[in-house]
Amino acid sequence: MKTASKTAVCSMIAALCVALMLSTAVIPFLSYAIPMIAGSFITIIVIECDKLWALFVYVAVSILSFLIVPDKSAALAFAVYFGYYPIMKAAIEKKNLGASEYIIKYLHIIAVVLISYFLMLNFFGIETDDIEFLASHLGKWYSYVALALFSCLFFFLYDNALSKCIIIYQNRFRKKFRRLFK
Repeated sequence: MKTASKTAVCSMIAALCVALMLSTAVIPFLSYAIPMIAGSFITIIVIECDKLWALFVYVAVSILSFLIVPDKSAALAFAVYFGYYPIMKAAIEKKNLGASEYIIKYLHIIAVVLISYFLMLNFFGIETDDIEFLASHLGKWYSYVALALFSCLFFFLYDNALSKCIIIYQNRFRKKFRRLFK
């Protein structure tokens, strides 16, 4: 693919991602589903262009999301996890590490969840009433364990769904996409 075509594809997907992120203001109950969908479009850039181009789009969408998206928790979800995960997934799965791929991914998700929880509480002022309620009933450390376990379950579902979307894209849509952008 030529550089001009890569630029056009990346620009359109970045605009689509920002538009999706803005829709969290209109549809607030999808404040975690929309960043997942926006992040899945980064996968197209990883496949068609390169990981470096995808990284630039991720950074641009993250910055724009923090500047213009009213729902900061959705912007944080995209920036901290869903935006760059397709890039990381491609890098890890390219090495064919077998079972250690999953260990790396699960350790990563646990670290990201704990870091984002820290950021939400201390820097963004996002309320975490649900986790506070859980901590009051289970105890502070058990709530962290429950959060990590739930995150691993959610991650398992997200990773499998993203893998299926990649297969569908490569089998059904890639030829059509390549014809549009030569």
